Amino acid sequence: MRNEVLLLVGTRPEALKVAPVALALRGHPRLRPVIVHSGQHAGMVEQALAPFGLTPDETLSVDRHAGDVAELVAGLLPAFDAVIARRAPAAVMVHGDTATTLTGALAAFWRRVPVAHLEAGLRTGDLAHPFPEEANRQLVARIAALHLAPTPGAAAALRAESVPAESIVVTGNTVVDAVQHIAAAELPAIDPTLAEVEREVEATGGRLVLVTVHRRESWGTPLDEVLHAVRTMVERHPDVRVVLPAHPNPDVRAQVTRALAGRPRITVTEPLDYSDLVRALRRAALVLTDSGGIQEEAPSFGVPVLVARDTTERTEAIDAGCAWLVGTDPTRILDGADRILTTNLRVPADQNPFGDGRAAHRVRAALDRLLGTGDSPEVPRTPVLLTTSTEASAQLSH
Repeated sequence: MRNEVLLLVGTRPEALKVAPVALALRGHPRLRPVIVHSGQHAGMVEQALAPFGLTPDETLSVDRHAGDVAELVAGLLPAFDAVIARRAPAAVMVHGDTATTLTGALAAFWRRVPVAHLEAGLRTGDLAHPFPEEANRQLVARIAALHLAPTPGAAAALRAESVPAESIVVTGNTVVDAVQHIAAAELPAIDPTLAEVEREVEATGGRLVLVTVHRRESWGTPLDEVLHAVRTMVERHPDVRVVLPAHPNPDVRAQVTRALAGRPRITVTEPLDYSDLVRALRRAALVLTDSGGIQEEAPSFGVPVLVARDTTERTEAIDAGCAWLVGTDPTRILDGADRILTTNLRVPADQNPFGDGRAAHRVRAALDRLLGTGDSPEVPRTPVLLTTSTEASAQLSH
């Protein structure tokens, strides 16, 4: 019987970044991937895994009434503990910085099961931004046995916190693996609204702008300011069509609908399947987002990104000239959008600063070293990562 590695997921981004690891481990003779869905975002995890031919092996059922983090954590801890006790895995892998990540890591640590932390080392240094994610990932770093850092900068942040260097492996980000996998499949549009926008853009020679906003710290006035900037951007650029996939959180949805419903050339869709999101990214002239994942995905298609946050833990995109930090201030957003759209700015599509699409193979090799199951074929230990690029930054700033 093969030793199990539990891959814990609870949100769509977690599912997308864990999927390449599950695929890389599928043929391992001594390790078996087991995807455990916490139920944190019901339905969205299944949607994210489907294009990879994956489904959760286990899905937890946690009662939620208040909907707050304390209630979720209180339900997840005993549920994860029960799964880990029953399956007795060789290791538990968590991703990033969600409630699923923190509770799963704690449950595994308390059972003395090694914790592998995928996408380890991301830092803003500000516990309030993003909240509560910055605290979650710092807490997991204290107990993880294996730190799978997506970039050299993330590895350096871990070493600065006295994490043992021998437990850190620079892998690249598995989301680059994921986006390349889906793009290569050339899947047709699933959402009919997106398909209609695509046809209109092609027929008119227009340009597509993708907008995604959901961060908790942006709810309320900051989100209103972002949406105001989106309306003004469309007014200034008559050839632009905006697609904004609505976040499932009802408060965010309501705020977006109030601000944008009925506005010409602005289309609010349901949450997009990942293959549709990749279609939109590939066709976009510009992305305005507060999503960490999209900051990592867009450079693979040469799409410039305006980051609607005051801080970002993905500074590699800023340093490489792939993204610009504009916060939620409408003036800064519009200034960046005007410069990009006026100059038709693109970034180098073959120089994604987050990796080369082989991160999952490095993760598998790192697990082999941790667990002594050494089966993985040789891959370069460190991915080729872009560190700086000034040309695109200069175009935007002048």
